[in-house]
Amino acid sequence: MTSLIHETACVDDGAIIGEGTRIWHFSHIMKNAQIGNTCNLGQNVFVASGVQIGNNVKIQNNVSVYAGVTLEDDVFCGPSMVFTNVKTPRSARPRNSPEEDYRPTLVRRGASIGANATILSGITIGENALIGAGTVVTKDVPPFAIIIGNPGKQQGWACACGETLLQANLCCDCGQAYNKVDGRLTPRL
Repeated sequence: MTSLIHETACVDDGAIIGEGTRIWHFSHIMKNAQIGNTCNLGQNVFVASGVQIGNNVKIQNNVSVYAGVTLEDDVFCGPSMVFTNVKTPRSARPRNSPEEDYRPTLVRRGASIGANATILSGITIGENALIGAGTVVTKDVPPFAIIIGNPGKQQGWACACGETLLQANLCCDCGQAYNKVDGRLTPRL
């Protein structure tokens, strides 16, 4: 299975692109970026140097994945959502190095981020969390949490299958059961 890179996309030397990954119109992948297998990067996607993207990640149109951001496997990034990477950006203040100035952002396996959401730097979004369209995420998100609003607030729980859990411990769609301990959900085995 080979990768598909549209003729208008720019993939710098030294970028690693996994098998079966598709990169569409006017996208730019910088050197030392790593993109896993079977990913889909829509039109006008930017991936900075040093970014790591797992397998089966879907990044919709007009998303920039800046230095310091890591996306684990099966993450979904909706159209025009935004990652930031500096806490106090200033045009007149030069940044010395990513290690000094960029705050790392981690999006765990299976999390979904809706269209036009903004993720502030230094945030961890938990496994299978669901971030609503237009939400501004200002603090860490627990696994399976549904976050909505500005600033984002938890509005419930999402199953790994993507359905809202109407009962805190059982998915009505796929039947997955969960344990709730100390305000966090974990799948029941």
